[in-house]
Amino acid sequence: MRDPRMSSRRQTLHLFAAIAVTAVLPMSAFAQTAAFDHQYAGWNALLKKHVKWLPDGKQSRVNYKGFAADHAALKDVLTSLSAVPKASFDGWSKPQQMAFLINAYNAFTVELILTKYPNLKSIKDLGSVFQSAWKKEFFTLLGAERHLDWVEHEQLRPVYKEPRVHAAVNCASIGCPALRDEAFTASQLEAQLEDGMRRFMGDRTRNRVKNGEVEVSAIFKWFKEDFNSGYRGFKQVEDVFAAYAAQLTDQPDEQASLRARSLSVSYLDYDWSLNDVGR
Repeated sequence: MRDPRMSSRRQTLHLFAAIAVTAVLPMSAFAQTAAFDHQYAGWNALLKKHVKWLPDGKQSRVNYKGFAADHAALKDVLTSLSAVPKASFDGWSKPQQMAFLINAYNAFTVELILTKYPNLKSIKDLGSVFQSAWKKEFFTLLGAERHLDWVEHEQLRPVYKEPRVHAAVNCASIGCPALRDEAFTASQLEAQLEDGMRRFMGDRTRNRVKNGEVEVSAIFKWFKEDFNSGYRGFKQVEDVFAAYAAQLTDQPDEQASLRARSLSVSYLDYDWSLNDVGR
């Protein structure tokens, strides 16, 4: 005959076990969120090692061969990014979210290049007539399979409405604004975005005043609506050129013309060549 006291003890033990499991679950979720490195030490170290500024400080080149040699470390970075649950991400501040998405875009872009490096001349070589390189679903982020366009065009641009992000995400091309040699962080995000924009606007190979005309990157044509959105009072793309007149030209009279919005605008061809350090 079963001892009723033993049954009672078992029920009590089961109750305590259930309480313990219930208590551990939220603590585990909290620990996972708390454990995420918002300083991106691993990614930052790789960028410091494998991204080099050109002498003018406006463009950078990427040592993809070096990234390939450190592929295990890059994989660790990508794994940590993919492990973040959407619920944790949703609880972060806006700067934390933006830094995460920018770093993810740049890190997964490097990974995409490495899938064919050194046998490619452009990121476009990784696409086809049926699917661009930016539509490839080759990584997991926030709980689902994603592509690079999802990060940029479905998250960063429409959600955060920060046009300077175009000088932060890097498409592995010489025509693109520079890949920074440091990770984006929430505490430094504003300074990093503005620094990236100033460097880009000051790169006379991509943005300049010439022959009485302002010649700018095709980025300002492709994403004109982002710069016309009212950010910093910008209502037209010419307002952007007025704000960065000192970067676009050293000539006071040309700067005055930019601020008066009196110069016509033309768009330069985009250089899709790989931003490899060897080139």
